[in-house]
Amino acid sequence: MEDYRRIADRIAADITAGRLRPGERLPPQRRFARQHGIAGSTAARVYGELVRRGLAVGEVGRGTFVRAGAPAAEPALAEPGAARVDLEVNFPVLPGQSERLAAGLTRMARPDVLDAGLRPTTAAGTAPAREAAAAHLSRAGWAPEPDRLLFAGSGRAALAAALAALVPTGERLGVERFTYPLVKGIAARLGIALVPLAMDEHGLRPDALATAPPLRAVYLQPTVHNPLGATMPPERRSELAAVLRHSGLTAVEDSVYGFLRADLPPLAALAPERVVVVDSLSKRLAPGLTVGFLVAPPGDAPRFAAALRSGAWSAAGFALAAATQWLTDGTAAAVEAAKRADAAERQRLVADRLAGFAVSADPGAYHCWWELPAPWRAETFVAAAARHGIAMAPGAAFTVDPAHAPNAVRLALGSPAPGVLSRALDTLAGLARGTPEDLTPE
Repeated sequence: MEDYRRIADRIAADITAGRLRPGERLPPQRRFARQHGIAGSTAARVYGELVRRGLAVGEVGRGTFVRAGAPAAEPALAEPGAARVDLEVNFPVLPGQSERLAAGLTRMARPDVLDAGLRPTTAAGTAPAREAAAAHLSRAGWAPEPDRLLFAGSGRAALAAALAALVPTGERLGVERFTYPLVKGIAARLGIALVPLAMDEHGLRPDALATAPPLRAVYLQPTVHNPLGATMPPERRSELAAVLRHSGLTAVEDSVYGFLRADLPPLAALAPERVVVVDSLSKRLAPGLTVGFLVAPPGDAPRFAAALRSGAWSAAGFALAAATQWLTDGTAAAVEAAKRADAAERQRLVADRLAGFAVSADPGAYHCWWELPAPWRAETFVAAAARHGIAMAPGAAFTVDPAHAPNAVRLALGSPAPGVLSRALDTLAGLARGTPEDLTPE
């Protein structure tokens, strides 16, 4: 019997050559098996291999579709030399930002300063780092005490340490129905079971938290939610804080995008004894600067410091010293203010170019959530966009159970230049006004 991988190679060649196009539905596995004179189990392995290679995707109840193929002949979207327009991942770096950061590093060249930065550090960092971070993370009347601040190698490391400290292996963590994808990977590695909790247009519903099965903690994003881009109103925050205090449950508040809404305090301002805040500099400053912050509940810093140490998740001394310099000399504040203006302008582009579609986001967010019009399916639309050199994330990436994924996509707006973003949005709007059948060759 012919090896299933060779059959998969031939299908892959058809996809690469454009004979099978993005969004095109592959035959049902039984029909495919009859056409190729193979067993049904072999056909299943062929399709599984195509999915593994990222060339196809299965949609529950609908079949298997081509996911990626050769780009369109003239996408005319990307800057010269760029391979694609990245609306999949947010890397908001502004023109002139590196020059600002470089100016702040001149002091690091002094031997005494460099010597201190090259020494080992602990999860608690240094007193100047704690003072600088506490002042910088403060917003809308909330200010964490410096002795509650800990430092991680990244925001992701801070999140992993928080979950490791709060949720024992085999126990449950509540998450919003749509959640940050990395939480799923961290939970799997820590042996934590995820429980999706109902949301509405204001975010996590308090009744869903109150009626959930026994949880050890809950992870949520009240400000500029990823992927929905929504921000929880003050009334909902007060309701959730009351539920947390009544139940004794601890929340891990992801505040990575919180700097985009400096007018709102975090949930931790309402229930400091029940909320752990995680944050980082990756979105605030640059993706290559991965210093993370963890604000522990009062008196609980040693437990989270132990988790950071045991996971080797603490910040490096040099990165922490550089971050402290940028936090104290005004560089970080200036970059963040410029990014708030930049994100708002990109949202205005979305409102203009995607007018008439079901798109939602905080007006200051760096991403938006698009509920696609019929008859489009998320994976099919992602594949169609790929033909035009545009990458984005399907809704399934943000759900605990992909079988119940929404018919939506998340557009990350922070990476491409504004002109490129504008043309990409125009292209996506044109695709959405058509149908998947428009992609099928005659």
